[in-house]
Amino acid sequence: MSEDYRVLIVDDDFHVAKLHAAYVDSVAGFFALPPAGSASLALQSIHSLRPDLVLLDVYLPDASGLDLLHQLDVDTMILSAASDAASLRTAFRRGALGYLLKPFTSESLSQQLRSYARYRRILSQPGALDQDTVERAKRALIPGDVTPSSRPRSATEAAVLESLVPGEQYSAADVAGRVGVSRATAQRYLSSLADDGSVEIQHRYGTTGRPEHRYGLPPS
Repeated sequence: MSEDYRVLIVDDDFHVAKLHAAYVDSVAGFFALPPAGSASLALQSIHSLRPDLVLLDVYLPDASGLDLLHQLDVDTMILSAASDAASLRTAFRRGALGYLLKPFTSESLSQQLRSYARYRRILSQPGALDQDTVERAKRALIPGDVTPSSRPRSATEAAVLESLVPGEQYSAADVAGRVGVSRATAQRYLSSLADDGSVEIQHRYGTTGRPEHRYGLPPS
């Protein structure tokens, strides 16, 4: 299993930050770091913990999150009650990958994070990107904008997809056994199918306490 994405939550309300951390930890492939309650603490945490993604509030006690965003060289999404158009435009102009208005549900944040995971997987391929890949990466960041692909599939990829039964969840090892390929091969094809929306990723905690990725077909 690949290493989880490390997420730093920046919010001055401890209870809200703790709730959002629980939301993050419930999503397969993501791990919440200890939250930061101010802009200055956020900078320290980013320097020491090296998160993959920052979930940033606009209203912080020592600075505006939008001003902090301007200083960050890390993927960032805004989670805030700031609902004015100026804040939204500033956030996107300064590089925010997403903007989620408070209050929101666990599922809303889960969709944002799963979209981010697709974005990262699409951009993890080696070599130069073509324009189609650029556009897929952009679309991946929009929750609900990914639909199952109609592109031609290789025989192995088709077999991996056909091995999944609606309503059931499988590990990469399960799929490998059903198809007759190595676990690494099954993992690679499952990740590709997740990128184009043909497969959904969830997780289940195993006996070791580590979350196991589970793969299944999206609801019809």
